[in-house]
Amino acid sequence: MDARWKLRRVYGADHDDPDPGPRPGHDYAELVGGALDGLLLDVTGWSAEERSDGAALTTEIGAYGPGGRAWYRPRAADPAFWEWEADSP
Repeated sequence: MDARWKLRRVYGADHDDPDPGPRPGHDYAELVGGALDGLLLDVTGWSAEERSDGAALTTEIGAYGPGGRAWYRPRAADPAFWEWEADSP
């Protein structure tokens, strides 16, 4: 695991979780831009096809408020980083 990620918060971790960071043995992508910028997405167990498709992640802090989604896709040059593309309802 990348040392710079050890103090980061994982997407989906509860706000009151005493240890919201990454877990050993898991694979993560760093979210870049948009409402979820800086969070880590746990992609452990995702197939190469699932990873290449990206994800629509539920967020309350995007352009559409509660229930909205932030769309992220892997960066072509470095798939460890997923770039924000858009928000949707």
